[in-house]
Amino acid sequence: MAQISMRIDDAVKAKAELACEALGMTMTTAINIYLVKLGNEMRIPFEVAVDPFYSPENQAALSRSIHQLEEGRVVKHDLVEVD
Repeated sequence: MAQISMRIDDAVKAKAELACEALGMTMTTAINIYLVKLGNEMRIPFEVAVDPFYSPENQAALSRSIHQLEEGRVVKHDLVEVD
């Protein structure tokens, strides 16, 4: 059996561990599932795309809204549908 060593951001690892725990599996099992699918399908087994939620414009709007809420002001926004 092979062993892999890799460096991962602490916050990413913590979130992944929580997700694995919620799914009832270890991080090793989750990574093995990923690698088996990668090897069998010869592709990344999920869509790799930019989520518009994390765009700089949306994050700035969210920061402004949070600041207004913290100051006790009413926040008005327009909902935007994303495909």
